[in-house]
Amino acid sequence: MRTFKIFFNTIRSMSFKKICRLLGLVLPHPIFAILSFHATVQAFTIAQKKFPKTASNNGIGNAFRHALWCCFITMYCSKVSSPEKALDFCKKITDMHEELFPNKPLETKMDLHNNTFGMNFYRELLPGIHRQFFEKSFFIDGLEKKMKEAKVLKNLDDNFEGFLVYLDEK
Repeated sequence: MRTFKIFFNTIRSMSFKKICRLLGLVLPHPIFAILSFHATVQAFTIAQKKFPKTASNNGIGNAFRHALWCCFITMYCSKVSSPEKALDFCKKITDMHEELFPNKPLETKMDLHNNTFGMNFYRELLPGIHRQFFEKSFFIDGLEKKMKEAKVLKNLDDNFEGFLVYLDEK
């Protein structure tokens, strides 16, 4: 129930133009939209349990949440379509999220970087596992290991390709 309240309040806070942009992306792909919503709820819930202090701010839990979010979107969508189409939709929907709900430039860079990291992590696992047999635990366990090497993003020029990034909240 809490999830739907958050979703409803988010939609209610959006301008008509933003709602139209969002509908332009999700209406042509209703199954992907539903699966992406489910992935969003799942990733948020898991990140909140594992990282209650940093999942909703710019800390390491946020990095985990964004990467997991993209892994889940691509995993769920590729069960009903091709991995390429799932990745394409994931990129569009997560990029649009950053456009519709803008942050400070460094926060946006962090979120986009971790979204790309999640999609790349999915691609990395794809050759070894048929897409129909992916499970959430593959991504959760793998990202938890990758978090041990996460880097602190300090300025817009930093380039930590291949690593999760987060902002130091101290």
